[in-house]
Amino acid sequence: MIHQVVQSGLVVYITYSILDQAGNVIEQHDLPVGYVQGGNSGLLPSIESAVAGKKVGDLVEVTLTPQEAFGEHDPDLTFTDDVDNVPPQFRHVGAQVQMSNEAGESKTFYVTSIEDGKVTVDGNHPLAGQDAKCVVNIRNIREATPEEMLSGMAADSAPSQLH
Repeated sequence: MIHQVVQSGLVVYITYSILDQAGNVIEQHDLPVGYVQGGNSGLLPSIESAVAGKKVGDLVEVTLTPQEAFGEHDPDLTFTDDVDNVPPQFRHVGAQVQMSNEAGESKTFYVTSIEDGKVTVDGNHPLAGQDAKCVVNIRNIREATPEEMLSGMAADSAPSQLH
């Protein structure tokens, strides 16, 4: 059965882009991600609310506050060190550095600046502390299987970053 409108209990396939306040695309997901509307998918509630009642082909824009999206900027996740202490492959702005703590937990940090012989890395998301715009395109809607109802995600879909 083909459904024309997003409603609770149906699998909804979306593509999306996340934009900063200047309109620059920060993240983009061009392959459809499927989730169960109103299920336990973990999709941001503001996104689910915005697409409820929409149909395939609709483009929905949602403004996300820092609390809804990437959190506030945490100054404890920003570190500065002498450039000589940083391996050469990480000595450029935008470089991604994997760091681990004593418990073995790993996190990606980004080189955000290199000035006066110092390198600054930041483990915050680039949009931490900022509003972000999420542009969602509804690609398909269908019935959910019992397994999908339990998991909240479409069986044939990659995980979304909108959690």
